[in-house]
Amino acid sequence: MKITVVGGGSTYTPELIEGFARRADLLPAGELVLHDIDAERLSVIGGLARRILARHGFPGRLTVTTDLAKAVDGADAVLVQLRVGGQAARLVDETLPNRFGLLGQETTGPGGFAKALRTVPVVLGIAEEVRRRARPGAWIVDFTNPVGIVTRALLDAGHRAVGLCNVAIKFQRQLAARLGTDPGRVRLGHAGLNHLSWIRSVRVDGVDRLPELLSGDALDGLAAELRIPAGALRDLGAIPSYYLHYFYCTGQELRAQQEGPHRAEQVLAIERELLDLYADPALDRKPELLERRGGAYYSEAAAALVTSLLTGDGAHHYVNVRNDGVLAGLPDEAVVEVAADVDTGGPRPVPVPPLPPEMLGLIQAVTAYETLAVEAALTGDRTVARRALVANPLVREWETANALLDALLAANRRYLPRFFAGEAVDA
Repeated sequence: MKITVVGGGSTYTPELIEGFARRADLLPAGELVLHDIDAERLSVIGGLARRILARHGFPGRLTVTTDLAKAVDGADAVLVQLRVGGQAARLVDETLPNRFGLLGQETTGPGGFAKALRTVPVVLGIAEEVRRRARPGAWIVDFTNPVGIVTRALLDAGHRAVGLCNVAIKFQRQLAARLGTDPGRVRLGHAGLNHLSWIRSVRVDGVDRLPELLSGDALDGLAAELRIPAGALRDLGAIPSYYLHYFYCTGQELRAQQEGPHRAEQVLAIERELLDLYADPALDRKPELLERRGGAYYSEAAAALVTSLLTGDGAHHYVNVRNDGVLAGLPDEAVVEVAADVDTGGPRPVPVPPLPPEMLGLIQAVTAYETLAVEAALTGDRTVARRALVANPLVREWETANALLDALLAANRRYLPRFFAGEAVDA
């Protein structure tokens, strides 16, 4: 089997490589390929990846290349984990909305919208190369944010794709630790959209342990970690994704952002330090600093999901898939994040009880926004883009959306040629 990682120059990659190395007996990959457009960065990451694989006694080979056609040729699975514009663009996503009295965040709200506009066309271009050159039936696994929007675009274009996020598996591991049990015994009633989901049951050997997690000191601890009031968790009767902090505590978060620092600034500093560490020829494992980069358990989730897709083991995962009736009240073509059993035919979502009005109403609004965001990214239509921002619950006001769109497009001009058709675009 050949498994390709597009965006292999990411500082996440060493963790992903360790995930595949640990699964060599379950997933017989003859070749792992790391692709990136940044040759210098890819060389550093590739060197560490080789040392990690050697330490684990990985029997296959590692290929490092800047040639996308070579990278995906004959691939059985292609993981996409790129960031168009890098951390510099992320910093703009996080700071520019503040000028309009709005939250700045890289996947949610107007910052996430700008990221979607930059990202969707690039990922679809990669997917077309996969369609032309990979093996028939090859899977695309998208870890590129905003995962829900990118996966929607891939599926709408007819690609064999599934979206992956680490939020659910992170919750699974953390809640298992709180309950003093093995994570493999924990099944989450996890449902919603990517970065907009709730856990409505936490079953250990079939027994729902959520009530004890939403009471006493356990509740206070959860609330503090999520930065969401304990009363909100009690009212919901569920554990919300920590991204719901941006919706439930908007004013509080905006004030914090205006005081700074921003996460992108922290990540930039961490990445510089990580790359220095990765360049050490004596290093043959992921450094502890990587835990501060984010993306905890990504390697475990990604390697396990690819294993299920290529070997058909039928394991349980939390993935982003076409709705097709899984969540009542959403159109079939929406992309939802739910639990699923996965084999070579793809994810088979677990049935989800109907969502209560306060959850359903929010994801209906965000689904409408995501539909428009995909259309705007593909067409470069400014009217559609404004409609998307007005539909976004974290923007809503037309006057603000109108001025905000002009600023977002200007800041991202080099990445958005569709919006500047007939105009010169700076290189």
